[in-house]
Amino acid sequence: MAPRASWKGALRIGKLTCPVALFAAVSTSERIALHLINRETGNRVHRHYVDSETGDDVDRDDQVKGYETKNGDIVLLDPEEVAAAVPDSDKMLAVSAFVRCEEIDDVYLDRPYYLSPADPAAEEAFALIRAGLDQQKVAALAQTVLFRRVRTLLIRAYGDILIATTLNFDDEVRSSQDAFKDIPDHHMPQEMLDLAAHIIDTRKGHFDPSAFEDRYEAALAALVEAKLKGRKPAPPPRPAEGKIINLMDALRESAGAAHPPAGKKTRSRSRPAPGRKAG
Repeated sequence: MAPRASWKGALRIGKLTCPVALFAAVSTSERIALHLINRETGNRVHRHYVDSETGDDVDRDDQVKGYETKNGDIVLLDPEEVAAAVPDSDKMLAVSAFVRCEEIDDVYLDRPYYLSPADPAAEEAFALIRAGLDQQKVAALAQTVLFRRVRTLLIRAYGDILIATTLNFDDEVRSSQDAFKDIPDHHMPQEMLDLAAHIIDTRKGHFDPSAFEDRYEAALAALVEAKLKGRKPAPPPRPAEGKIINLMDALRESAGAAHPPAGKKTRSRSRPAPGRKAG
């Protein structure tokens, strides 16, 4: 089944306009979904909304959005008022600036999309934009209304495609100082740095996303399959308990185990575009 576009509109750079479509680059639809079930009847359980004070069921027509202030006051917002506050969408991705790719802080990256031409007539303009971004090693910053919110997207060339990533707003990103303010500086002895460099050098490789497995999803699938077949689920493997050693001993032990088997070399691989198989 052909993927469904999440958004369609036009990418505008100055006077150049290119009809484009956004396709979600990440999906969780294939994950195992668990439902709440009544153990006695085997029927699914449905959610009811009740008044937090009276405990009475609240009909759908009586449910309304509201905002609670710091003082505990509730401001009611009718659906028509919320809809009127949502910015109108002109279906236009208007590029406001180009930035060097190395300037982009990863903490601002949110959700990736594939950006493609929306019709065959747009393919030439799309190819020109992609080639220009790739040649100059820059990304385009553009804004549009996406899912009822004004979002900023970062558009980058990747191989022969474009990736558009929604960006977190500045007030959504927490300062790193909050996480690291109580961590003091440490002076590392040169021997430790040399051992760490040795470990890194002997374990260098290439990023291969297919090598990473969602162990929770795999274990859940195995559990469901075992119960369907009437078997007792196999217990999950338990990690071995390691002895507590100091940092220098841990580095020396790791460095000793970091040598690959004789005659076995790491094979270099070309990087395919996301969602594509290597040729």
